[in-house]
Amino acid sequence: MRRQVDINHSMRSILVDWLVEVAEEYKLDTETLYLAVAYMDRFLSQMSVKRAKLQLVGTAAMYIASKYEEIYPPDVGEFVFLTDNTYTKAQVLRLEQVLLKILSFNLCTPTAYVFINTYAVICDMPEKLKNLTLYIAELSLLDGESYMQYLPSMMSAGALALARHMLGLAMWTPQLEEITTYNMKQLKDLVLMLYQTHKSVKSQNTQAIREKYNRDKYKKIASTECIELNEAHFDALMQQEEQQQRPNENSQKQFVL
Repeated sequence: MRRQVDINHSMRSILVDWLVEVAEEYKLDTETLYLAVAYMDRFLSQMSVKRAKLQLVGTAAMYIASKYEEIYPPDVGEFVFLTDNTYTKAQVLRLEQVLLKILSFNLCTPTAYVFINTYAVICDMPEKLKNLTLYIAELSLLDGESYMQYLPSMMSAGALALARHMLGLAMWTPQLEEITTYNMKQLKDLVLMLYQTHKSVKSQNTQAIREKYNRDKYKKIASTECIELNEAHFDALMQQEEQQQRPNENSQKQFVL
């Protein structure tokens, strides 16, 4: 947003919330949503955009993402209709060209969604845990100011750690540390931030993600209550898990000796 003079993070959040509704309306894959937000953010980091054109940027980003990811992407006319004909087909297609040029046609980018699905397969993740992890990760898309500093791999690991804690599981395990390459100490600030985001979601104006994950498809996972988590709780959990790992390490050393 340092390049922007006419828009702010709040406007971006409203736009992302609208993109979630668009993805749901046309039954687009969640990966399409993540890609659209990534394209939009990369574009905004290089180009100053007027407030009246912000929705057009989001529309063009979603159009490109759907053509990249979907087997049968919606026609450009469908996206124009969703903007209540605020823009024309020619405007969307023109901005598509500009956006692709600014992105140097580099459209293959990692997202937290891909990492979560990878972890789910490797760890044979229960459906409830996977849905809650996806929900927490998707909530982070709304808050670019807080989460844009983190890599997608770290975002997915942080969302998984918080989801495990909320479901009464050990927040982190040696296996997850090996798979993700992140330990609890590295994830601490991110997990605490995600906790605050999840806790405050009911009071936000942007409710599309919460409504999405309150459907039967996701087992109404958005209704899961948040367990209290602060820095002291996190430090206690980290110390507890370290103590549990020490006996295992000692027994392995004895076996080697």
